[in-house]
Amino acid sequence: MNRQPLIIHSISELLRRLGQPKPLHPLIALINYSDVKIGLTDAGRNFSLDFYKISFKSSFKGQVKYGQGYYDFEEGGLAFLAPNQMVTMSADEANYEGYSLFFHPDLIRPYPLSNTIHQYGFFSYAITEALCLSDKEKQVIAAIFEAIERELGNNIDYYSQDVLVSQIELLLNHSNRFYHRQFLTRKAVYHDLIGQMEAWLINRFQNENTILPSVQEVADRLNVSPRYLSDMLKSLTGQSTQQHIHNKLVERAKDLLARSDSTIAEIAYGLGFEHPQSFNKLFKQKTEQSPLEFRQSFN
Repeated sequence: MNRQPLIIHSISELLRRLGQPKPLHPLIALINYSDVKIGLTDAGRNFSLDFYKISFKSSFKGQVKYGQGYYDFEEGGLAFLAPNQMVTMSADEANYEGYSLFFHPDLIRPYPLSNTIHQYGFFSYAITEALCLSDKEKQVIAAIFEAIERELGNNIDYYSQDVLVSQIELLLNHSNRFYHRQFLTRKAVYHDLIGQMEAWLINRFQNENTILPSVQEVADRLNVSPRYLSDMLKSLTGQSTQQHIHNKLVERAKDLLARSDSTIAEIAYGLGFEHPQSFNKLFKQKTEQSPLEFRQSFN
């Protein structure tokens, strides 16, 4: 029998469930997991928070599923959760050393970060798409968490919120840098993922009367989130997932235009377009020729 998801509305409620003292600041809290004896919820139960969570695993017992494979987390890593994202507690989730930072959207609402935080794509990544850290990177992140911990230990004054928000922004900027590094250093793994994507797209467009695949469908096929797939592709190829879909579609269209007797409208419908005009526009945008001009160049 499925249990109802656990929804935690405030940081105070969260700390109470974890058997921790009340937060020193109502909109932000930092937990050192060496002090936590009570789990948030049972393994396998869905839960969501009404605030942000950034977890820093300085060490982790076991492995974490990461995209298509499993990677050791012994070097430490970061995982990010945005408000209202439904996730499932894994059996290993609480079995680590490190920190979790929780902050409410109201903490950053008076600051520019409130308008730019959505640009940090890792908040929309799947829960298993964590950021693995090297030893040096782990030291940088640990220093920021320790600075936040010291600031929260001070008496709240006029500047407390300014300092805390600036430290959060510093943490996010370093995370952005390290995610980009990860895409570059794991090229072999990601090129394999790109190969799987392209093979699936080629096979998809080989079928007649297909439905034009969406970015979400491609990401689901590869077991990654759409934002993560797009960030990875842009880092390695300079193009988004949508652009990759269109490139493969246009290559298939070229084959059909050159080798088949189907009309341009029939080709457009067969490739998943509702309107031939949309196909014509995309093809010309990609090739600087209309489908008819391309076909005539073979005659």
